[in-house]
Amino acid sequence: MKRTFHGRAARARLRGVTLIEVMVVVVILGLVSGAVALAVFPQLLKAKIRTTRMNARVIRNAANAWRSEHAGDECPTPSMLRDAELVDEGKLTDAWETPYRIVCKDTHTVVISLGPDRKEGEDDLVEPEPVAMAP
Repeated sequence: MKRTFHGRAARARLRGVTLIEVMVVVVILGLVSGAVALAVFPQLLKAKIRTTRMNARVIRNAANAWRSEHAGDECPTPSMLRDAELVDEGKLTDAWETPYRIVCKDTHTVVISLGPDRKEGEDDLVEPEPVAMAP
């Protein structure tokens, strides 16, 4: 026995989804994903900065240990610290894949990351952080 559908409700069940309805769903998904991206990307940058600072601290401690063992005036490089097995291979570059710089002045050791722009400037991350002088 052949079944027949009658009325508007039956035809609506058979017609499927229109192109306009699909486009509305795509636009809504795009707006939601844009809002999520706006919330996530700043947190990603903060996480990269925290990771870079922690790794710079590890490198600074390793450089100080290296300097105490080697009584010379030579300042170690990140690769020298790796060869001496004082730091892991993954800690030789910052979160933006730029090698750290180690600067030795007298008894002070400073580790510098060039930051997100990979150029020397005001956004460089320095460990230990510079202390601002009171006016």
